[in-house]
Amino acid sequence: MSSQPSDPLAAVDALLAAVEAGHLLPAPAERVRLREAAGLTQAAVAQALGVRIPSIQAWEEGRAEPKPERLQAYRRLLEGLAQRYPAPARPHPLSPNPNPNPDPAAPQASTGPAAAGPEQPTAPSRRPVRKRDVAHTATGPYRHGPLAVLDGDGSAYAVGGVVLDCPATSVVELVEWTLKESGLGAARLNRNGKDSDPLIVLTASAAVKLGLPERLEGREERRSLRLAEDHPVVQQIGKAKWQLTQRGFGPWARIYRKAEGSARQCVQLAILSWDALDTRSWPGVADLYPADIARVLGVYAQRVLTPRGSTAVSGLELMTALRPPTRAVQENGTWVSGHNPGSLGSNPMDPAPPEAIAEHPVVVHSGWSGGFLNEEAYQWVRDPALLSDEECLLPYAVGLDLNTAFLAAAARLTVGLSAPDHFHRPVFNKKVPGSWLADLSRIGLDPRLPSPFTPDGNRPTGPAWYQTHTLAYAQELGHDVRPIEAYLRRETGAYLDPWHDRLKTAYVDTLADLGVTAGLTDAGFRAAMEVHQQADPAMAAVLAAIKATVKGGIGKLRERPQGRTYRDGDPWPAMQRPTWRPDIRAAVISKARVNMHRKLANMVKLTGLFPLAVLSDCVVYPSPGASPLDFLPYDASGKPLMGGFRLGPTPGLAKLEGVQEMAWAVDLMEKGLNPARHIKGGDAVLDDGE
Repeated sequence: MSSQPSDPLAAVDALLAAVEAGHLLPAPAERVRLREAAGLTQAAVAQALGVRIPSIQAWEEGRAEPKPERLQAYRRLLEGLAQRYPAPARPHPLSPNPNPNPDPAAPQASTGPAAAGPEQPTAPSRRPVRKRDVAHTATGPYRHGPLAVLDGDGSAYAVGGVVLDCPATSVVELVEWTLKESGLGAARLNRNGKDSDPLIVLTASAAVKLGLPERLEGREERRSLRLAEDHPVVQQIGKAKWQLTQRGFGPWARIYRKAEGSARQCVQLAILSWDALDTRSWPGVADLYPADIARVLGVYAQRVLTPRGSTAVSGLELMTALRPPTRAVQENGTWVSGHNPGSLGSNPMDPAPPEAIAEHPVVVHSGWSGGFLNEEAYQWVRDPALLSDEECLLPYAVGLDLNTAFLAAAARLTVGLSAPDHFHRPVFNKKVPGSWLADLSRIGLDPRLPSPFTPDGNRPTGPAWYQTHTLAYAQELGHDVRPIEAYLRRETGAYLDPWHDRLKTAYVDTLADLGVTAGLTDAGFRAAMEVHQQADPAMAAVLAAIKATVKGGIGKLRERPQGRTYRDGDPWPAMQRPTWRPDIRAAVISKARVNMHRKLANMVKLTGLFPLAVLSDCVVYPSPGASPLDFLPYDASGKPLMGGFRLGPTPGLAKLEGVQEMAWAVDLMEKGLNPARHIKGGDAVLDDGE
């Protein structure tokens, strides 16, 4: 029996007041009709309102209603759509209407091309919303989102299903249109930072229409991955008083003029047919329809940042966007640019000699021969002679992969912000980031586990340079640590914290969109992971790009010189930026390797199991069954035990990497090969942060 209101008249008055205030929404079925009539996907609406797809599904099914902070925006959308797409026939408002729109066929489970795989895209099933249809509902300088994908017919596909009409027939006209008319761009991620420049992605037909080659032509252009300086388009840009950055006109081209006041004048271009979206970081995206490409890049832009190059470049740029080097400070009554505390500053900083690489001027010009940090990811295989008969008789080898292990290591990681100072015979302090020369060769551990002090897992043979986390772990294991010398930094901070937090949220939210959520049981998590890439290939591509952003961003902290003409000791472009910080890269990888070893050691205590092999964030175990559930530690109630490997969707937890027969793994080990590299069925790439 339904409950009766204590004061029916007051309840009616409240209901009428809600109607008057516009707090009530159309019936759930009408919400679905309006969205589908406009050709909008649930994903597009979710992105525009800043919520997840399941929220839109719940609103359209009547299972939930928007919270106050989203209610007015959702109501405004529905009212705007109702004006454009009125119901074909309106029954009396008090008459029952079980089927408000009986003519159209029932909607399919997949509501547009975004649900199609990249190899077999389907044609858009609904008309996109063109600019003239949404102009009055879009406001602000970036009313059409951060980016657009321009096709050869002049249609520029923006986020949320919006299509803009672009009349440009040259690159210069495109830049002018983008800055003056498109309404593209994105707000800064930090109040001391800068707004993101608009991104225009060019399809092959759009590139040709603008006078660009469909593919980079000529030996020199292919080698340098950019147009020659005498190319007509490059010359047109110069004549119009626009400039290109030092990397020239390549797959990712940045065209700019000096800012007018506080307004930036810069447009980023990405040319699809020049492989701007590489298949490892953006699997299948370049082959999608323009509207779907806009969706993928738009979600990435919303959750990470507007792409500014490769995912590695974007990963590094995100650090600076979240921790700008400068801020406005007042001096003698005047606002000037000053250092932003917690950032890396505006000027590059020389590393300590052991933190550098052999080509660096600090090493070459000083004649340094004292060795280098060797903080790299694991590449270890257990000696086959140490396999027991019991292990060899187990039927399976099961690989576990840690989710974004480098990202997990970046959490609450204290790094140096100032220049290194040199110390002799310092007392070790685990709270001080830096590089320490110490002898750990006397520390002997179980040979069935890799050494935590070396990437190959072998016991150290003498003094070597270590990052703070490595020595701290030696101390944690009960060993006396006595450094010989050190390069330490006095000013410290958790520089990567906002980077970690934003990418972690992006990773977890994208997995949730694919049906992999934190509330799943371990068995449910395994089942969801088996099908998550098929649930929405477009969102799966976003997930791949987020993971590549993490690895590539860490790798960019120690970008090496490139080019056939480079000579040791010469400076190269990457080392001249404040974010060329090999010591920070070493800190992340050291902590990730220590985290891995700690879990390996705890697994021995909890289960008695020893690993067969480790490759970066992948570990292979012998198992009585073909599932991680057959050997991971659980208590009597089925709850995972803390300390070892645990399944789950957050960074640092594990997922199934692959399963093979135990005999297969033993055969590889006897050949000196690493089963972790091949457990998935192919040749894995080492996640070494390069």
